[in-house]
Parts: sequence; C-alpha cells; structure tokens
Amino acid sequence: MDMLRTYLLGLPRRYKRSLQVLTDVVLVWLALWMAFVVRLGIDEMINPIRMHLWLFISAPLIAIPLFVRFGMYRAVMRYFGNDALIAIVKAVSLSSLILAVAVYWYSNHQNVVPRSIIFNYWWLSLITIGGLRLAMRQYFLGDWFTAAQHVPFTSRDNGLPKVAIYGAGAAGNQLVAALRMGRVMRPVAFIDDDVSISDRVISGLQVYKPKHIQRMIDATGAEEILLAIPSSNRGRRREILGFLEGFPLHVRSVPGFMDLASGRVKVDDIQEVDIADLLGRDAVPAQEDLLEHCIKGQSVLVTGAGGSIGSELCRQILTLKPTTLLLFEHSEFNLYSILSELEQRVARESLSVKILPILGSVRNQPKLLDVMKTWHVDTVYHAAAYKHVPMVEHNIAEGVLNNVIGTLNTAQAALQAGVANFVLISTDKAVRPTNVMGSTKRLAELTLQALSRELAPVLFGDRSNISRVNKTRFTMVRFGNVLGSSGSVIPLFHKQIKSGGPLTVTHPKITRYFMTIPEAAQLVIQAGSMGLGGDVFVLDMGEPVKIVELAEKMIHLSGLSVRSEKNLHGDIAIEFTGLRPGEKLYEELLIGDNVVATRHPMIMSANEDHLSWEALKAKLTELLAAVEEDDYTRVRQLLRDTVSGYSPDGEIVDWIYQQRRLEP
Repeated sequence: MDMLRTYLLGLPRRYKRSLQVLTDVVLVWLALWMAFVVRLGIDEMINPIRMHLWLFISAPLIAIPLFVRFGMYRAVMRYFGNDALIAIVKAVSLSSLILAVAVYWYSNHQNVVPRSIIFNYWWLSLITIGGLRLAMRQYFLGDWFTAAQHVPFTSRDNGLPKVAIYGAGAAGNQLVAALRMGRVMRPVAFIDDDVSISDRVISGLQVYKPKHIQRMIDATGAEEILLAIPSSNRGRRREILGFLEGFPLHVRSVPGFMDLASGRVKVDDIQEVDIADLLGRDAVPAQEDLLEHCIKGQSVLVTGAGGSIGSELCRQILTLKPTTLLLFEHSEFNLYSILSELEQRVARESLSVKILPILGSVRNQPKLLDVMKTWHVDTVYHAAAYKHVPMVEHNIAEGVLNNVIGTLNTAQAALQAGVANFVLISTDKAVRPTNVMGSTKRLAELTLQALSRELAPVLFGDRSNISRVNKTRFTMVRFGNVLGSSGSVIPLFHKQIKSGGPLTVTHPKITRYFMTIPEAAQLVIQAGSMGLGGDVFVLDMGEPVKIVELAEKMIHLSGLSVRSEKNLHGDIAIEFTGLRPGEKLYEELLIGDNVVATRHPMIMSANEDHLSWEALKAKLTELLAAVEEDDYTRVRQLLRDTVSGYSPDGEIVDWIYQQRRLEP
C-alpha cells in the first residue's frame, strides 16, 4: 500500500488528472446504474444499459466538462477541503439538472425513464464522487484512522509523540489538521476553558476541561501541550502557563495572532513558549503621532543597525515610511543579515523606502559626518555599543573608545551636519554602576546632556576653537534587559535545557528587569519624539524578575523537573556560579527620585545631574590620555570622579595590558 501511494503521488500532474477523469466516468456510470437498481430493484429490472444506452453516453458527456469547469481536477487530493466539497455539490447538481432536461425531452419521443432516476442519480453521484475523494485524502495522508479516535477497534499507536492542544478554536483545529498532515506529532486531545464544548468531540478529539488535565494524561498518554491561543493577551497566557507548570508536560506554542496575520509564520510553526508570556505584561498601544514624528518622510540613520535593538528599530522604522533608512554597522555579517531581511520586506510590501547599508565604525567621526551630510539625515538612533558586562570589564580600552568616544563622535557629527533629532539607546546599568560597561554608558549620557545645553559649543578635539551652532535635540532612553538579545540569559537556558543541564545562575537572589525587543524599540521611538533636549527617559519595565525563578519555570514548561536537595531524582539541576566581574544583584533605572510622568504611560522623564560641556571635555581628555597610556588605575579613578555612584567591585584590569605587564 505504501509503495502504491508513493507511486501515485509521484505521477506527473497530467497523468493524475487523466486517472481522475477516467475514475469519474466510471463513477458516473455506477451512480446511474445504481439509480435504476434503487428505483426498480434487482429482480424486476431490465438491463438499463441496453434499454437506455443514450443515457449512459449522455451522463459523462454532461458531467465531465462541468467537473472541469468547477475546478474539481485542480484540487490537490491531500489537501482536499470544504471548498472542494462545495464545488462537487454544485457540479453534480448542475449536471443532474441538465440530465433531467435531456431525460424529459427524450422521454417524449422514446422509452420513458422514471423521474426518480434523476434524484437517485444526484445523491448517489454525491456519495460516490465526493466519498471517494475524501477516502483518497485519508489514504494519501497515510493514516485511515487519524480522526477515528473514538471508533472501536481503530485506535493504534504509530510511535509519534502524543500532544494535547490547549484551545479548541480555529487555530487549534488548523493545528490538528497540520499535525496530521505533517505526521511529526499525534494530536490526542483538546483542552479548552469553554464549558459549552467540554467533554465533546471536535475533529475526532475529546475536549477536556483544564481541571481534568491529569485525567487526560492518564487516558491519552500525552507528553506535550501545544498552546493554540494566539489571540489571548499575555496576562491570560501567563495564568495558563502558571497552571501548566504543575504537570509533567513539555509546553510549546503556536505563533501570535499578529505573526499569523502578517504571514511571517504559519499556524503549524510550533515554538518554545515565549518567555514574554511568563512575564505576563501586555504592551501598551503605541501613539501614532509619537511614532511618526521623527521618521515619516525623513532620512533616518541607525547605528549598530545589525544588533538586537538596532535591527528591531530598523524593522519598525521601515513601517513608518521614511524616505531613506541608513544602516550603519561595523559587522559585515550583521549588516548583510538585516539588509536582506529589510529588502525582502520592501519588495513584498511595495514600500517606497531607500535602504542603504554602510559599513563603518562609530569611532570614525569623519565618515559619520560624511554620511550624515551626504544623505541629509534628519534623525539618528544611536544603538551601537558594547553591552556585555563581563566582556567589557576586561576590555576596558575598547569599552571606553566604543561606548564613550563612539557616542561623542556620532553626536558631534550630528551637530555639525545639522541633524534635528538624536536618540541614544542607554541602559539601566548606567545607574550607580559597578562595572565599566555601565559607567561608560552613563558617561555617554553625560556627553549628550552637556552638548544639549550648549547653543554653540566648541567641539571636543577641534583645535580651531570654532563654535558650532547646535540645532540638534539630544535625548536618551534608558531601559533594562531585552528578551532574546545577544548575551541574554534566555537563549542560554534553552541551550542548557536541550543539553540536559545544569542551568547556570550567578546568584540565588539576582534579579533583572525584562522587556521584549519589539516593545522596547517601539517605546524608544516614541520617547525620542517627546524630548526638549537633554532629556533622560526611563521605560516602565514592570516588576523585576528573579533569574532563578525564571530558570525553574523554563525547566517545568519543558516537561522536566528541577533536581535539588528536596528532589534528588529531578531531571535538571540549577547551579550557582557566583557573580561575574562587575555584575550587580539588582539593577536600577533611576539615579535619584526626581522623575515625572510623560504623555505616555510607559515612559517617564528623569531629571539627572549633569556636567558642563567644558568640564566634561576636560574629563574626556584625561580619560583618553589614561587609556592611551594603559593607566587603568587612573581610568578607574576618572570614571569614579565623573560618573555619580560608580563603585567598582575591585581593581579593573584590561587583559591585554595585564599580559603585557607579565611578559619579561
């Protein structure tokens, strides 16, 4: 049977159509002959083919052209659905009606044909032609019993992983159909909150109430639960995930409603549970005027365009219809990746946006200035930075040069080019930092604060001592960790779970703020539209999350248990490795308590201490000299003197300089 199925599926399309036409001719004859049998009976019936040969010739001549016209031979048998069934009903009904006219006309001249023959022919044709197609669909899918779970003697174990579907709505039913066709998993039950459908059968599967999940597991042997609730908000999904934690089931989900609607993914694209669902916070709807203010109809530059935040900014900026989008990135691979994605989207959606990829470093101020002047840039989103705390802690020179001087170069180029808006992507680690990364980001904020208060500053490094008219509005947006960014703990936990553990957490009490990348990027764009100059905006990150609790939830939702002193036979252990260099137990978003609300409920404005431009230039001159001389004791002291609250854990050491000192 498998060989025959493979052979039939491999036939050229024209052979398949010819076989279908030939089969339908036979079925039409069979339906017509059976119509006489039903009307006259076997005993008294005279051979209808001999008596009414013209009828058996006319029936396929009428039916087959109509079947062709209604597209019955264009449908793919494996994906035969409701539309094809409706086409069969229309085609068979119309062919029966035309045949009835022929019978009526012919009966006035020749042998009389019983009138009920036409009605019998109609319903028998529907059964034979439609029924055979439904049977062949199941045959080509390779399983005659996928929807016969409750039929006696038909259940069988095909060795596929057994999954239950949470949500018996449209998405759940589409998922069941996709799984049955894909034959990668075997759906065995539905779970749904709707009491009106509980204990009923949908698509051949029993529907269970959530409180009866354990009964469902015992009855079906389900190993996984797939969430098919794409339209539910995050608060509801968090409730469901919290409830499912108590069962030994691996929980995964189908994509969200907007991803399905946009066509980026299909309903059967199963994925691990979105960690954003565990946080349970729904994004606040964007304010369109704030989104468009600095972008629509303008030339926009994004530095660090290939990074986690930079690439998402580019995606959202593209939808806001700028005239030009410049992607500034020093990594060739990252630049190629985001460029390819955006170009495909422009072609798919017929957008009139010019996208320009530019390879370069933010440490090259002349190039930055050249790019901004050439393309008449209106708005800059500065996302380029080194953000990995332990990495920057031992690569101090690069951290200072990229995060501080890179920001200074980009800001001064924007001022010289007359850029209207400049938005810095900052971090919660800039608040009372204990690491070099946080202190350099706070120094970047101080740079923009100082520049914004100068109407005509003399730029840093400008020996001509010429004042430049400042027409640029500088703003900063500060927020915490984003889910899925480079260096994020979430992908690390997924990888460790797949390899069997252990999950590594630095400290039992460590907490972090989390936000999704799309939400953060959207809020950055809106915050950048509100500033008057020198503003530090802080995003509402919700409640901080304990990393160890996040690790436990991810283990449970993978259908596994945590190995601990209380549960020695658990699946995956959690190990505490100790805080890394420069790492804090708790992150903060505000240096002081002086914060005011803005017109957006998720964005606050912080009034922070700042330095004058001349004082800051003096500090930057000393800092650069110390870096060039590899005097990291002096670097540490300068950072402590300049950045309020900077309190390093210990001596900061640059690995290159340390090795150089050890060599004879």
